[in-house]
Amino acid sequence: MKNSVWKMNVLIILVVAALMVIPLVMIKDSDFGGADGAAEQAVTEMAPEYKPWFKPLFEPPGSETESLLFALQAAFGAGIIGYGIGYYKGRATKRECSDEDSA
Repeated sequence: MKNSVWKMNVLIILVVAALMVIPLVMIKDSDFGGADGAAEQAVTEMAPEYKPWFKPLFEPPGSETESLLFALQAAFGAGIIGYGIGYYKGRATKRECSDEDSA
């Protein structure tokens, strides 16, 4: 039973990941300005001779994609933090229950 639940969770995660990645690759020329673009424009205006130190490894097809990736990163981090808090809270509750049973 436990193994099938684990497999189902992995399958759901893979499907959700595919639903996020496929539009990133398929939809081209999407444009939504953000702080990064505004900062790049400001630097170009102030110092036109400035050259970036390095180039990105992956250039998303549009700025909506950048927003989506940022939101996914924030959601993933919040999920990890929430899991950690829930795990330690559950462990403390279990410890309290076992202490009450032994008393």
